[in-house]
Amino acid sequence: MIAVLEPILGRGFDVPAREPAQDVPGPLDVEPGENERARIIGLLGPTPVSLDDLVRLSQTSPAIVRTVLLELEIAGRLERHGGSLVSLL
Repeated sequence: MIAVLEPILGRGFDVPAREPAQDVPGPLDVEPGENERARIIGLLGPTPVSLDDLVRLSQTSPAIVRTVLLELEIAGRLERHGGSLVSLL
């Protein structure tokens, strides 16, 4: 991509070398434990609750909460509402 600019600017560019990726868990590498899963599901009910409240009350990371909510949504047990609210069906 940078080579495209060379004729326009009349000079080359030094592209810094990239460091190899380290084994840092990404957002897709999150696996909630059974205690975390049960705690999050226990906070859900028919009344909509915000994602922020779920994170705060469950005392887990946002990634864990979103993973559990995705599992529930795939299972057909979660309803999403406006304003980042969710509830159990």
